[in-house]
Amino acid sequence: MRFNCPLLVVRDLETAKEFYRNVLGQSVKFDFGENVVFHGDFSLQLKSHYAAMTGIGEELILSQANNFELYFEEEDFDAFLLTLEFRGDIRYIQRCVEHDWGQRVVRFYDPDLHIIEVGEHMGSVVRRLMGQGLSLEETAAKTQHPLDFVKGCMMEK
Repeated sequence: MRFNCPLLVVRDLETAKEFYRNVLGQSVKFDFGENVVFHGDFSLQLKSHYAAMTGIGEELILSQANNFELYFEEEDFDAFLLTLEFRGDIRYIQRCVEHDWGQRVVRFYDPDLHIIEVGEHMGSVVRRLMGQGLSLEETAAKTQHPLDFVKGCMMEK
């Protein structure tokens, strides 16, 4: 047995598809009408269809549980933050913060109040820290990644 993908239940499939395509840059792999699979290997399913398939009443399918999130990484994190600000309709949980290991992240809700976290790609973190003058060893210590990983990041781009 293998895990296939997470499935998020949504009220309005078209609104959700627009959000995941235009905010998070995801492309649709399969669109089955009431169910959509994205190339990022997660699915959206229309709430009414999910309720009918499972026998769970729609009133029992809750939103904003705040106990699960989809995590994405972005190479050009600064540009992504500008995209969020430009939209004006993003409901933030946590605006951009930098963790102790140097990675910047932002958390917000999708239209159905599922938590989305977007983190700066760790290769980008390494290159940013090195650009700020940290040595290879200091960057490895700061990011909590092996020295070989840091060296590899510096060979990219």
